Amino acid sequence: MTYITPTITDLSVNQAGLKDRLTHKINQKTKPLGSLGLIEKLAIDLALINGQESIELQQPKAFIFAADHGLCEQGVSAFPQEVTWQMVENFLAGGAAISVLCKVHGIDMVVVDCGVKHEFGDRDHLINLKVAHGSANSFTAPAMTAQECQQALENGQSLIQQYTGNVVLLGEMGIGNTSAAALLQSRLTGLDIASCTGAGTGLDNAAIDHKTAVLAQVLQQHHHATSPLDCLAAMGGLEIATMVGAILQAASLNKIIVVDGFITSSAVLVASKINPLVLQRCIFSHQSDEKGHKALLASMAATPLLQLGLRLGEGSGAALAWPLLVSAAAIMNNMASFESAGVSEKSAN
Repeated sequence: MTYITPTITDLSVNQAGLKDRLTHKINQKTKPLGSLGLIEKLAIDLALINGQESIELQQPKAFIFAADHGLCEQGVSAFPQEVTWQMVENFLAGGAAISVLCKVHGIDMVVVDCGVKHEFGDRDHLINLKVAHGSANSFTAPAMTAQECQQALENGQSLIQQYTGNVVLLGEMGIGNTSAAALLQSRLTGLDIASCTGAGTGLDNAAIDHKTAVLAQVLQQHHHATSPLDCLAAMGGLEIATMVGAILQAASLNKIIVVDGFITSSAVLVASKINPLVLQRCIFSHQSDEKGHKALLASMAATPLLQLGLRLGEGSGAALAWPLLVSAAAIMNNMASFESAGVSEKSAN
């Protein structure tokens, strides 16, 4: 694979002194020190990504990456594969959770067809970046050829290059993609596959055991795939690969990347293994109830904003967290300081 990753700068080096100024600014707001908890950290992180002492959130856009997975042939999902395209139709019709949340919070939403086994035609809010009609069955062959994986990565980069806003919310749809995410997590973090494999769309215990056994066989089938890109091609999915390209490009352009749940976090994991600096631009919206997500977040030293027992995907957690970003920006930009408000600070004793 000849994929060339975009250049990503180190914010901690290129913005020497900015974090200190931001910390001083937030500490001087009219409140007890640290009393806004994670919102204070969020405000500082957003300003660092912006590269200035105020925060601008411009044209937030939710990208819902969709594709099918050949691994579904092994019975790893509770739902049939056609649910992928049916849910894409639901997104476009405005009936899905992510559609409703984006509408109520003023977030523009587009669905990106990375590899759905269905032809949608030209549709509003649908971008056709289909590389293939689903990935191959990774139980017996690589999920993607090197060429397909590279095309998906480049598609993700191109998608973000054409987007003029500065906030990217990640979402996904693909029956079987919790299996792909678990495989990526296990191979790239060294965790046992059983620790990474959960119920997905609602498997019972027996079905989870079957899914775990299938994934163990997939890992063995592709034991030579150890680098991030080789692992992605062998055991990932077209929507995950496109998302990885989008994440790398968004990071190179200093866009704010709002990460949803387990599958989107697996894409961030791959991207961070390619270039760890992407994590400086990531806001992790929540910790989902999918079994491997807590450990996946920990492997990236990520602090999620919310823990609501979610395991829907679609970008729903990212959309739910969006008001927290808006609130953090308002705190940093508009809240008075002790000096400007004429309020006495805490006594020295």
